[in-house]
Amino acid sequence: MGNNNLILNLKNIRFGYPTIPKLLDDISFALHQGDRIGIIGPNGSGKTTLLYIIMGLMKPQQGKIEIFNKERSLEKDFIEVREKIGFLFQNSDDQLFCPSVREEVAFGPLNFGKKKHEVEGIVQKALRRVGLIGFEQRTPYNLSGGEKRRLAMATILAMEPRILLLDEPTLGLDEETVERIVDILDSPDLSYIIISQCKDFLKRTTTTQYAIDNGNIVPIKQT
Repeated sequence: MGNNNLILNLKNIRFGYPTIPKLLDDISFALHQGDRIGIIGPNGSGKTTLLYIIMGLMKPQQGKIEIFNKERSLEKDFIEVREKIGFLFQNSDDQLFCPSVREEVAFGPLNFGKKKHEVEGIVQKALRRVGLIGFEQRTPYNLSGGEKRRLAMATILAMEPRILLLDEPTLGLDEETVERIVDILDSPDLSYIIISQCKDFLKRTTTTQYAIDNGNIVPIKQT
């Protein structure tokens, strides 16, 4: 990892379910500004759970979470975190709920205090980045799977997040949409963690890869 500013630091995180008591077993993990990290691992290994813990959607049974140089443990601690971290859910339908594409992208900036006159420019910029200009009045429900994925990315980018957390961003997508996402991630101002089973995609978009295996996180040697 780079020597840039530390923006995310997990220390000795443990989390489990009754059926899998050591899903995450003493995981320590850091993200610096500018880092582009990929995480792989078998289904059920705890990859998505790790992202939920970072967002405060699940609480670890042990360990410390530091984000933006502040320890986070209570629900109120994660309000700022969710404003500054863009989380792409594995299923885009879990992320989209507004009646139009424009309202979908505008929702986050409006909800976090942007003025109405600022929001239109933000919406257009985000839609341009994902290739959905002209879709403003379309209903998200009627979009294709790839279009929904790109719209979900636009809702995140509109918030100008400091970190992106992407859970299987290429799942079920055609090659053209995958290329569009690769282009989006090529932006020099992004720091992110990507969960993916697609090693080729991670090779193209990340500089450091880890595997979660039997509750532990281990670096993957580059070949």
